[in-house]
Amino acid sequence: MSENLVIAGARSAAGETIDLVIENGVIAEIGTGLSRAGARVVDAGGLLALPGLVDLHTHLREPGFEASETVLTGTRAAAAGGYTAVFAMPNTSPVADTAGVVEQELALGDASGYATVQPIGAVTVGQKGERLAELGAMAASRARVRVFSDDGFCVWDPLIMRRALEYVKSFDGVIAQHAQDPRLTEGAQMNEGAVSAELGLAGWPAVAEESIIARDVLLAEHVGSRLHVCHLSTAGSVDIIRWAKKRGIAVTAEVTPHHLLLTDELVRGYDARYKVNPPLRREEDVLAVREGLADGTIDIVATDHAPHPSENKACEWQAAANGMVGLESALRVVHQSMVATGLLGWEDVARVMSAAPARIGRLEGFGTLEAGAPAHVTLYDPSAQGVFTEADLHGRSANSPYLGRELPGRVEWTIHGGVITVEGGALTELPSDDLRGAQR
Repeated sequence: MSENLVIAGARSAAGETIDLVIENGVIAEIGTGLSRAGARVVDAGGLLALPGLVDLHTHLREPGFEASETVLTGTRAAAAGGYTAVFAMPNTSPVADTAGVVEQELALGDASGYATVQPIGAVTVGQKGERLAELGAMAASRARVRVFSDDGFCVWDPLIMRRALEYVKSFDGVIAQHAQDPRLTEGAQMNEGAVSAELGLAGWPAVAEESIIARDVLLAEHVGSRLHVCHLSTAGSVDIIRWAKKRGIAVTAEVTPHHLLLTDELVRGYDARYKVNPPLRREEDVLAVREGLADGTIDIVATDHAPHPSENKACEWQAAANGMVGLESALRVVHQSMVATGLLGWEDVARVMSAAPARIGRLEGFGTLEAGAPAHVTLYDPSAQGVFTEADLHGRSANSPYLGRELPGRVEWTIHGGVITVEGGALTELPSDDLRGAQR
């Protein structure tokens, strides 16, 4: 249940000292010197108050792959990282390509209580790229799907991509494209470049991403519809998005925390925690995507949280699965790569990790700290510092590339609709539901 709170002495993203009064799950008042009879007082001195984080790109794996993650365990991980809403990718079993499946995901999210779960619908039936899925039915369902993606698979057929863009335009939807030309990446194991040549691993060339983005921004312009580019990773991709935005094309783009910090040099140790799609790129690409995020070319940071069982990572590189978990570490990595380097301020962080993803996904009631808005709040200690360990992970999988790495910051409180999900840096235990014991 939500409780009435006075968050006292927090620092806003703009650097002001503020109090927030939360009543009945809503931010009732923001100011200074505030109090409420009977309300619990949270001493937020030294803590940064951000609007609850929103992730536009999360893999929750349920239904079908519960060995990796469930909606419950994934939203617990989200809360631990300061997230109050996550958009769930459709590569489940069955694939989220019908109204029935997205409504099931919505119900599981509601039952968890740790974060709002907004389903993403598949673009094509079974994510096979052959024919459009039930886009209209998913949009009209209780889940109100507005984001559609075959993530993990590129919508490679230009005619199907065009038809999808045309279809979602009628209800203000957006196609979120996994930009990867399948022919150019057959057998690819890592970024194509000097390191892949030295290691003898098949390369994933930058042009495989850039060519799809170039095609799709032109299709979006032709149709007049919204396009979102998932996990952009190369300097050339940044240039294409920058060109498209100057041209007035309705395109948005995301970058992951790992593409802001890590490079393909890490692959030299053959540690499969660093195997991801798109792959870790060159230092030049890391610097370019940081610049793109800083100047607004890239709109948001999205985690691409991709849990896997240990046996899918504790194996030889070629056999290992692609993907990294990232919900618990995302804010800390953005702090290190963008704030500590002077490229972003905390107001920018609030924009790229909360307000903009909520806007792109048309998720109402998120992305803002305003009187009258639902009380989705993250309290973050920017002065903290610590080594990231498995104790920081709260999902079912431990395939984090940051284990053993020193990271700044700490999420101290997460409040989801007035419900405290993280208190003093520790997950709270929400009232039991029938799924909790089985899914942990």
